[in-house]
Amino acid sequence: MDPIRNPYAPGAGQRPPELAGRDEQLDAFDVVLERVARGRPERSVVLTGLRGVGKTVLLNTLRSAAVRAGWGTGKLEARPDQSLRRPLASAVHQAVRELGPSGGAGDHALGVVRSFAQREPEGGGRGRSAPRLKDRWNPGIQVPAVAGRADSGDIEIDLVELLTDLGGMAADTGRGIAVFVDEMQDLGPDDVSALCAAAHEISQSGLPLVVVGAGLPHLPAVLSASKSYSERLFRYSRIDRLDRSAADAALVRPAAEEGAQYAPDALDAMYAATGGYPYFVQAYGKAVWDRAPGSPITVADVDVARPEAEAELAVGFFGSRYERATPGEREYLRAMAEVAAATTGPSGAAPDALPGGPADEPEAVPTAEVAARLGRKPQSLSPARDALLKKGLIYSGERGLIAFTVPHFGRYLRDHT
Repeated sequence: MDPIRNPYAPGAGQRPPELAGRDEQLDAFDVVLERVARGRPERSVVLTGLRGVGKTVLLNTLRSAAVRAGWGTGKLEARPDQSLRRPLASAVHQAVRELGPSGGAGDHALGVVRSFAQREPEGGGRGRSAPRLKDRWNPGIQVPAVAGRADSGDIEIDLVELLTDLGGMAADTGRGIAVFVDEMQDLGPDDVSALCAAAHEISQSGLPLVVVGAGLPHLPAVLSASKSYSERLFRYSRIDRLDRSAADAALVRPAAEEGAQYAPDALDAMYAATGGYPYFVQAYGKAVWDRAPGSPITVADVDVARPEAEAELAVGFFGSRYERATPGEREYLRAMAEVAAATTGPSGAAPDALPGGPADEPEAVPTAEVAARLGRKPQSLSPARDALLKKGLIYSGERGLIAFTVPHFGRYLRDHT
């Protein structure tokens, strides 16, 4: 097959040619936009899921929907080593520009954004207790800062004032603002608390501003630990692997656009290999297309391309993450993989494995069993576990349990390390 015409896109955050299996989330967000625009009460949105299920792609697609609806939008990616203030200021600055108000209301909103942006702790990071005005960093806003608004230095107070003023400005224009936050679980505790408080105030005020976050499966627990009302503040949507029909559509429709087809047994083999995880579907689709001599694509083509697809995943998806771990952390990861394998069912598949899919493992394993596997006390492994949590390689959605953030990571560790 012609590699230039290969329609598949196994890239980080790259939109696949066919966004299959996400109609429910897209339709629900359209309802949110319309309800908020009409002054109806509605919650902000949080998407959760493992790496490689398409959260960032879906987040970007929702942003496009907001743009089509005439909303002002801004996006940021949270980082564990950076406070929320500056990236959020940049995101809402873009949202105000997209709305395009001129004169009094628009200038006031921009002035509040500037005052919020410049009230930053020295060094721009976390853990600084003495905020001061920063003259060296210019947020690119030409109007003067609004003194006494969103510039107290307390992130929760300032963020509530910022989003309230922006929501009021958006209401005056008859439109709305949507702020998109990727990797939301990486926000610091103070920033999470501030964002929840601001979203709560906006919701109570009925202003046309929504926050749309995306993060790992433990994000709801992070939000709940910050503000107990966060369970009712957000509309949570778990983004998971595709079912069989959606996985087939993700392969078949792009191929049909290029005049190619799949044999039924080839689709069976592709689903068995990928388990319906969107990133794996794209990686296998690309490899099989490049290896297949012609249409229809057969199960033999899938078998020939399998080593290339697995090698690509081993290097670009699994290996790059494994390399970030220290030797002690890798030992902990391998122990997790062994415990997960030991708790699969008699057929080699976990109780929740998909029919026809690979032997998926339990979502979480007990930390006590990992320690027992290593012959260590759980307390002695806390530094390695905490470091892996901070690096985003594992997560803990429940006390005493841990899981990989990447699907099939346990299988990779057993096969390649």
